[in-house]
Amino acid sequence: MSAPVSGPSPDRPLLFRNGLVLTMDDTHRVLPGTDVLVVGERIADIGVGLAAPDGAIEIDASGGILMPGMIDTHRHMWQTAMRGYGADWTLTQYFVWYYLESGKLFRPEDIYAGNLLAAIEAIDAGVTTTVDWSHGLQSTDHADAAVDALREVPGRFVLAYGNIQQGPWEWATSPQFRDFVERRFHSRDDLLGLQLAFDVTGDPAFPERAAFEVARELDLPVTTHAGVWGATNDDGIRLMHENGFMTPSTVYVHAATLTNDSYHRIVATGGSVSVSTESEQSAGQGYPPTWALCHHDIPVSLSMDTSVWWSGDLFSAMRTTLGADRSREHLEAHARADTVTHCRLRAEQVVEWATRGGSRALGLDDVVGSVATGKKADLVLIKNDRSPVMFPILNPYGHVAFQAQRGDVHSVVVNGRLVKHDHQLLGVDLTAARRHVEQTIDHLIGEMGAEAWAKGMNPDIPETKIQENPYTYTEWDAGSAQWKH
Repeated sequence: MSAPVSGPSPDRPLLFRNGLVLTMDDTHRVLPGTDVLVVGERIADIGVGLAAPDGAIEIDASGGILMPGMIDTHRHMWQTAMRGYGADWTLTQYFVWYYLESGKLFRPEDIYAGNLLAAIEAIDAGVTTTVDWSHGLQSTDHADAAVDALREVPGRFVLAYGNIQQGPWEWATSPQFRDFVERRFHSRDDLLGLQLAFDVTGDPAFPERAAFEVARELDLPVTTHAGVWGATNDDGIRLMHENGFMTPSTVYVHAATLTNDSYHRIVATGGSVSVSTESEQSAGQGYPPTWALCHHDIPVSLSMDTSVWWSGDLFSAMRTTLGADRSREHLEAHARADTVTHCRLRAEQVVEWATRGGSRALGLDDVVGSVATGKKADLVLIKNDRSPVMFPILNPYGHVAFQAQRGDVHSVVVNGRLVKHDHQLLGVDLTAARRHVEQTIDHLIGEMGAEAWAKGMNPDIPETKIQENPYTYTEWDAGSAQWKH
């Protein structure tokens, strides 16, 4: 494998020429044939025929779509070393493998390997900001490894600190956690944020109170898996609300099995929901809830959950979100003997969820999320002159949501730095990432044994019975020259 390609000096301005710009600003302006100038960390100018500063790198954006970097608000990055391992899992099998059996086998270096690969994968796919929903942090050594990996990759990240091997009232209140926060986050910057990640089971004793109090004391947002079938429900939301721990910065992940009462509480307290449509429709958290969230006017962001199942890009998330929402709309209409003649959820809306929805959920909307003068330059150029899928571009939102894919990501800028150009990552050592991941896989197979490793990847198939078919012929009667049932 070749050595990493070095990027240009971050001090050099960048000038994207003649692109179709999706601003994702408040008016959703679409600007054809437009230039975008980046100087330092920020977008310096947007217009037609801009003058190039001395030393500027000019990038031909003609025939492409220039848009804000995408934002994933919920990704278990530490699990990326096991890409595709659980393709045939249900949520129950995921819980058993990670929570009860083999998740405890992950060493700090395994957390590092997963995070490193996931971080590289994110920027490669145009996801410039990713929330690392890191619930495999069994110790602060694991947490240090997670941060080390995130700091090594030129992306924007939020560490959502969690530990599925302990209750949040244990790890969040420990001196070791306080020491970690002081050491690694004593000075805050918008390239690496911090959240607390834990779930609320609905236990009437509300043991999670202690973790919420730590979050409040440290001024940290909380992200929580809510409305997950068989795991978290309305009782958890009610307890959070009655005890005053639902805030505008709270991100509720999935929220697929909640009642109207819980949705009302989320709306009233200003929170938002991270929808992981591929996960919800495949693993079993509940039907993807965008139809209900839109009904209640709850802010939405998108996420891909985990590469142990699904693709680590937001093109898939946008596409499946539109498909799931529209499928339900058609299904319910047909049950009423009715027909949907106009789609309610539009491609433009899911593109906003994949960009601005994330920046709002993370409290970064004044920093990133749209192409606007003065904002930090997190940009993605979708362009592929070698692909027949990239022309014609007639409906740019529809093109992003339904036509484009990660292979069409031409250039990526994070915080003003060019990290991918002409479909090639810059300053990233894939050889080292591969080596770390291979060591993790070898470790897990060694600890589990080859037979258990293979069985975990190939869960049992439920017994099935073929329904009797009255139209199936089983015997030929020569006397009557016809089939008998």
